[in-house]
Formats: sequence, structure tokens, C-alpha cells
Amino acid sequence: MSLTPLANGFCFGEGPRWFEGLVWFSDMLGEAVHTVTLGGEQSTLPLPGHAPSGLGFRPDGTLLIVSATRRQILGYDGETVTVVADLSALVPADLGDMAIDRHGCAYVGSQARNGGVLVRIDPDAPADERATVVADVLEFPNGIALTEDGTTLIVAESTGRRLTAFTVAEDGTLRERRVFAEGLEGPPDGICLDAEGGVWVALTLAHEFARIEPLGTNGYIVTERITLGDRAAIACALGGPDGQTLFLLSSVSAYPETLRGTSDSRLDAITV
Repeated sequence: MSLTPLANGFCFGEGPRWFEGLVWFSDMLGEAVHTVTLGGEQSTLPLPGHAPSGLGFRPDGTLLIVSATRRQILGYDGETVTVVADLSALVPADLGDMAIDRHGCAYVGSQARNGGVLVRIDPDAPADERATVVADVLEFPNGIALTEDGTTLIVAESTGRRLTAFTVAEDGTLRERRVFAEGLEGPPDGICLDAEGGVWVALTLAHEFARIEPLGTNGYIVTERITLGDRAAIACALGGPDGQTLFLLSSVSAYPETLRGTSDSRLDAITV
């Protein structure tokens, strides 16, 4: 399988999403959110003073953006960027990835190495009731994905080298915590789910994207691998007109703080 380059020249890409014919992704250190068409045409939403990470779209089309170091959730309606929720008093560490459920509520991870948490945000609730911690004691919660029916949430625990699953209750709380896959070959970063229930995961230090299926009690099988040579796999998303295009963000390092001022991150596409 060969990769098709779509975009490059940015600092550290995160949070890819496919929406309305565009790939949307964050440039954390470049303080911007970019879009690119399948033909390579790009546009940019500057976010000075923010380090954008996870992205997600609400049912009404509003884009939610994680502001990682400010520990805020931003909203963008196509014209204006506003603060939807400030989590700085609630979370133990900077924020990372995010997933949006069918009701338009967001799940975002706070990336403490041993005491990370997941927070659920309801943008329609009163300001003082919008954010609730729904899972704790996570080892650097990173990529987050929800099944299509919204009943299961999977989160990548990077320092734990595992994928953890939760059942999503009707009220949006998380229950029945269980291991989806552990003992991964590298720390998992961004993830996405395909129609068959497989998880595509960026294995940063293993320099590959892998498709994982659970196999028995706490076991798993890798059914596909996309190797990147010496590049770090950062995040992925499925999309395209038929839903069979995998968009891949990679970088020369898995550690954003070493890349400030560089422009070597890349967005590629591949049919899977």
C-alpha cells in the first residue's frame, strides 16, 4: 500500500477529522487548525495563543477545538471562536484528544501520566454544569473514539500501552471499564474505528499505524500495518467519499516540545 501526500509544512499535526469533504487537523505548535481537500487545497484558521489538539463536530456543524495548554474547549461556528468550557480548575494536566457523541457532547482526555482523567462536556448545559469527570486513574489518556451507535468509548492510554473500553450509559457517564488491547508494541496516540469494529491506532515509537481487533481475554490481533520508516505515527481518521480513506498524521518526533519552530509534519492518505 502506498501513501498519497496531502499536506506538509506544518509543525505538529493532531486530531484529524473528515467533515463535509475536507480533512480538518490541528497544528499544535503552529497555533492553527488547517483544512485540506483531497486535491490538496488548504485553508487555515489561526488560533494565536492556543495549542489546538483534539477536534470534533457537533450535529449542528459547530467545530469544537481542544486548547491543550489553556485547558479549554473552544467553539467555532464558521465565523467566531469562543470559549465553550474552561477545565483548568477540574483537570490535573493539559488536554489532548476529543470525541463527540451523537448528542453533541464531548469527551476529552487530561494527559497526566498516572492520574489522567476523561471529562464529558455538554455545551448546552449551564456554564457551571457543563464539565464532569467520567473516568480517572488513566495512564496518559490520548486518542478517543466512539462506536457508531454511541454505546462504547475506547481511549488510548499512551504510557500504559493499552486501549481501554467503557460502556457509555444513557446519561453519558462511563461504566464497565475493561481492557480492549494491552501490551501494544508502542505507545498509542490517535485512534479511529472502522465499520467492522477494528481500531486503527498510531503506534508512535513503533513508527507505524496498525489495525487492531480484540482476541479473547485481554488479547488482540494486528490485521494491518502501515509502516513509516523513521517517522513517528501521531494520529489517524477515516473518511473520504466512501469512508475507506485513512488519513495519517506523522512527524519526525513523537515529542512536540522538541519540534517547536520546525515544519516537518505531514498528512498522507491511503485506501484501506
